[in-house]
Amino acid sequence: MSRVEPFVKVCGLSTAQDVQVAVEHGADAIGFVLTASAREVSPQQAARLATLVPEGIATVAVFHSEDLPTVLERASEAQVGWVQLHGQRSAEDVQAAHDAGFKVIRAVRRDAGPEQFADWGEDLLLIDASVPGSGESWDYAAVRELASGRQWLVAGGLNPHNVVEALDLSQATGADVSSGVESSRGVKDPALIAQFIDAAKGH
Repeated sequence: MSRVEPFVKVCGLSTAQDVQVAVEHGADAIGFVLTASAREVSPQQAARLATLVPEGIATVAVFHSEDLPTVLERASEAQVGWVQLHGQRSAEDVQAAHDAGFKVIRAVRRDAGPEQFADWGEDLLLIDASVPGSGESWDYAAVRELASGRQWLVAGGLNPHNVVEALDLSQATGADVSSGVESSRGVKDPALIAQFIDAAKGH
């Protein structure tokens, strides 16, 4: 690929094997879902899995509608370095997470209002499908201008077969995957994790 090697986040991991495969193949970030989901783990489970992640690879706790004090409490329990914020958020939330010592991924849906694509000081913006978690692919080129000049991740409907095209079309900094590397809902497939990272990074 002609681009800088993309930042790859694998999300919704819940077993030591999945974490180890992602790390071995060069994932830049490992995501643990600490909100109601088929992929949910407890902060204690996330903390155990985070010990398997070497320094230099981001550990991310993913939240949806929880209030920020709950986010910060659970993320602290999980001993992660990053929080990923979905749902209705504010620039103040991003600042509060930074003040608490976390880096921030702020997730927005591709059909969000223009103000949602402003720079709120997050470390990475994540642009997801209209229905996050649906596994449906979408017009990845459509958001190129919205996120121009930003550090951002494309997500939604990605899999080992379309991630290269999605990165090229969107011009995103990197890619985030969850359902696209699963054998069934909530169950990761180590082979697909490896294939996704290898494809995205051109290995």
